[in-house]
Amino acid sequence: MASPQAVSSPNPEVSNLATPVNSSGIIQSFISNLPAYRAGLAPQRRGLEVGMAHGYFLLGPFTLLGPLRHTDQAYLAGLAATIGLVVILSACLSIYAAVVTEPPLPSVAAPTPPANFNGKGWGEFTSAFLIGGVGGAAVAYLLVANLPVLSSFSILAK
Repeated sequence: MASPQAVSSPNPEVSNLATPVNSSGIIQSFISNLPAYRAGLAPQRRGLEVGMAHGYFLLGPFTLLGPLRHTDQAYLAGLAATIGLVVILSACLSIYAAVVTEPPLPSVAAPTPPANFNGKGWGEFTSAFLIGGVGGAAVAYLLVANLPVLSSFSILAK
């Protein structure tokens, strides 16, 4: 059995095999710049960034592909569906935070994971994720609902 300190192993059975994709410098640089692995961030800041991105980008599919897509209430229905999904995701994160006690182990793609992703860190991440997700959805809603007003500005006009 591999020790928790091992970053890479030549055994594929260990499930942490170094490949040209996950051990390349570009992939490691990309992963280390994601909010979950960026050095020096508090769990609240990580959760806020991840939640804002999810809330902002989930509004579009719910608005354009939802059952009310051809009505005047499409944007509002998309906002309600996005907030509902963010609440469900926050509940799932809360359940996960209740069972996680150990910090994450290093891997090939993330050799230095943040040590504060234990149970308390995940709880702080979850509360900030909820706030960020609802806020990101609200900002996206305000932008798309007021698109005619925004497009009248000379910067956005064609």
